[in-house]
Amino acid sequence: MRKILNPWIGKEHYDCFGCCPENPIGLHMEFYEDGDDIISFWNPQEHYQGWIGTMHGGILSTIIDEIAGWVVFRKLQTSGMTTRLDVKYKHPVLTSENQLTVVAHIREQHRQMVFIDAKIMNSQGEVCVEGSAIYFAFAQDQAKEMGFHGCDVADEQLFSM
Repeated sequence: MRKILNPWIGKEHYDCFGCCPENPIGLHMEFYEDGDDIISFWNPQEHYQGWIGTMHGGILSTIIDEIAGWVVFRKLQTSGMTTRLDVKYKHPVLTSENQLTVVAHIREQHRQMVFIDAKIMNSQGEVCVEGSAIYFAFAQDQAKEMGFHGCDVADEQLFSM
């Protein structure tokens, strides 16, 4: 497993709610590549709750949407946009969870339409949220015009899942 280097760090006006480490109210997600999968480990916090002690469903869907984008950044080396997001909430996610594991990969691709499956698991490995995204991947020249110039991984192998 290798850490994915954030290609947006240092870009003017970068303040993504999902992945910007400097966004004071953001999720501060980081991503890793393990084979075909993109993975994120995330720690819930009380200020992201919906009901008392329970994560807000909108935050959980944001996590699914964010990792889908990073699948496209890393695996297809381009950017794009979500055109559809379907989320199935199977079990509540508690704000007291030590760590959530988020895993996503490309299920299939038809030209510029990318079908991505994702899941959020609690610290016991139970799948709490399943999601699927349809992502429109921009042509690489269009992505470059919008400031995307590739998405690399760190040289050092961290560990295997």
